[in-house]
Amino acid sequence: MAEHFKATFESLRTYRCPDWFRDVKFGIWSHWGPQSVPMASDWYARNMYIQGSPQYQYHVAHYGHPSKVGYIDICRMWKAERFQPDELMDLYYRAGARYFMAQATHHDNFFNYASKVNRFNSVNIGPGKDICRMWKSACDNFHLPFGLSEHLAASYNWWYTNKGSDSYGPYKGVPYDGNRPEYQDFYHSNRKLAEEMERSGRFGEFAPEWMTADPAFHEYWKKAMHELIDLFQPDLLYSDSSIPFQQENNGGSDYSAGLDVISYLYNSSIDRCGSNQAVYTQKDRNPDRYRVGVLDIERSQLPDIPEQPWQTDTCIGHWFYDAQAVYKRPAQVIEMLVDIVSKNGCLMLNIPQRPDGTIDAESRYLLEELAGWFPICGEAIYGTRPFRVYKEGPTNVVIQGFTEERTPWTSSDYRFCRKGNTVYAFLMAPPENQVAVIKTFTPDEPVKAVRLLGEGPVPFTQSYGVLNVKLPEKLPTQYVNCLAVEF
Repeated sequence: MAEHFKATFESLRTYRCPDWFRDVKFGIWSHWGPQSVPMASDWYARNMYIQGSPQYQYHVAHYGHPSKVGYIDICRMWKAERFQPDELMDLYYRAGARYFMAQATHHDNFFNYASKVNRFNSVNIGPGKDICRMWKSACDNFHLPFGLSEHLAASYNWWYTNKGSDSYGPYKGVPYDGNRPEYQDFYHSNRKLAEEMERSGRFGEFAPEWMTADPAFHEYWKKAMHELIDLFQPDLLYSDSSIPFQQENNGGSDYSAGLDVISYLYNSSIDRCGSNQAVYTQKDRNPDRYRVGVLDIERSQLPDIPEQPWQTDTCIGHWFYDAQAVYKRPAQVIEMLVDIVSKNGCLMLNIPQRPDGTIDAESRYLLEELAGWFPICGEAIYGTRPFRVYKEGPTNVVIQGFTEERTPWTSSDYRFCRKGNTVYAFLMAPPENQVAVIKTFTPDEPVKAVRLLGEGPVPFTQSYGVLNVKLPEKLPTQYVNCLAVEF
């Protein structure tokens, strides 16, 4: 049995990513909870308490003033009455997902499982269902690694808005329901922060720190994470933050709770498997810290091939279901996946669910298109490793904040990865005159054979390393096609 990790940076930096994560490449995420009830986009639980915001206005118009109808009432409205995880998992698997992640708790402090740490959960309130347990059962049926996302670490500071009141209008000064004493274990004891933000004239803006320095909340978070690990033994745990509880602006970061949870996750895996097979992802790009697990990048990616595997997490639209959202098209998702895989990464893609647990027709269309592409090109995705270079051609994806515009590829753009003696060359755009010209290989890399995935062997010539491949007039897929170049 492998040696246990200690809850220190020194010990946890010896972490090695398990092969299963390096192999799976593509996962689907259920970023789902009571904030989906209004079908009015992201951060509803926070923004409904910010007077003048679109979600505040929606809430007042559809449910009532937040002093009378609060977020706890939204949680009670969530029923998940048409939730069928096995049917969804079948679709996700056909669409190429080889790992899956469910949201355990968002910043709203509502737990999607039967918790003894937090009475505000999906078994006691709303659906009356252990959502995470149902997802895990579906994952087990398809033999998929099961991940859980936690967004709880930021909840204390994120949700101070529930302690406010209107600053104008007929409800001026009337406290929102987050001030009700019987719900302080749900809405948090963060009144002092709310008062500080009010005095500074910044109420509704972000708190100075994403995560709180409050030691009582640190202990609560740690207890919740231990419970989560004990109940579900997740293959992957995702924190929507840097390692808790980093203080980015004020100094004095206290990582003790975060390091405790990471080591607890890994050691639990060692006890079950003999070696650590668990993955922890977080978003701090400082290598001294991200080496304790796997780096996750939200709605963006890396510019080159890093030594260690990493993950992009993104969504086809908004994180929570939004009836007005515009979705990514299948071509963009496939191109994004290929570019990420060529750089040693994995893609975790959220498919938003309606409050009843179903997905809409546009999501289903996208997934069915992926289900048509993976049988053709999946060989070049699963189990591959980076080639010595990830690209040929002039085009780079834009890496700037949360920018995710579709990249305008040219016929000279290729993305590479490898498996054994085969290098896979993805054609990011159809080549001119049905001839793919690849200049990356050297004279010392003589090509033995070339296959067009989904078609079979294709004629080629090679001169001074440059590879010319003759392609059929009709390519196997309308999306990214791929050549298997054998050496």
